[in-house]
Amino acid sequence: MDDLFAQLGRIGVVPVVAIETAADAPALGRALLAGGLPCAEITFRTPAAAEAIRLMGEAAPELLLGAGTVLTPAQVETAVNAGARFIVTPGFDAAVVDACQAMDVPVIPGVMTPTEINMALNRGLSVLKFFPAEAAGGVATLKAISGPYGDVRFIPTGRISPQNLAEYLRQPFVLACGGSWLVKKALIAAQEFEAITNLAAAVRQVAQIDGGG
Repeated sequence: MDDLFAQLGRIGVVPVVAIETAADAPALGRALLAGGLPCAEITFRTPAAAEAIRLMGEAAPELLLGAGTVLTPAQVETAVNAGARFIVTPGFDAAVVDACQAMDVPVIPGVMTPTEINMALNRGLSVLKFFPAEAAGGVATLKAISGPYGDVRFIPTGRISPQNLAEYLRQPFVLACGGSWLVKKALIAAQEFEAITNLAAAVRQVAQIDGGG
C-alpha cells in the first residue's frame, strides 16, 4: 500500500477519467503512457467504468489504475474485480472504507473538513483526497487545515488546472493532484489521443519540476 502511494507521489498527477465507451480505453491508456503519466482514475460516473478499467489494464498492464466516484461497497467489489488497484471516493463513507479495507485495497476518501480528516485517521488512513479543492478554498484552505495533521498527505482534486497545478505540487502536504482537464470527453469522442498524450507530457514536466509530492 505504501508503495502504491509512493508511485502516485512520483507521478504527481492522476488523470481523472469519465469514459463513455469502454472500447476507447486501450487507446486512452496508451496515450497516457506515451505522455509519461502511467496512471488513471476511471470514475464510476458512467456505466462503462468497470469494463474500461478491465480493457485498459489488459492493453497497458504497466498502468496504475484506480476507480473513482465509488459510492457503495458493491462498486468497490466491481472495481477491484475489474482490476482497480486503488479506490477513490468523493466523500468519507465508513461503509465504503470498511469494504476496501476488508478487500485489502487502498482507499483514498474525499475530505473537506477537519472532522472528516479525523474520521479517516480513525480508520488508519493518512492519504486523503481534498475535494472539491478550489471550491473549498484551494491551497489557502489546505495550508490552514494541514497544520494539525502533519502525517496526512492530500491529493487535491476539483478545478485543478495547468494554471494552479504547480502551486499545489509545491506544498509539502500534497502527494499528487487529480486532473480531469487532461482527458476531456470530447477528446476521447474525437479520438484525439495524440492531443491527450501532449497534455500529459506537458503536465508531467510540471510535476517533475515541482516535485510531484
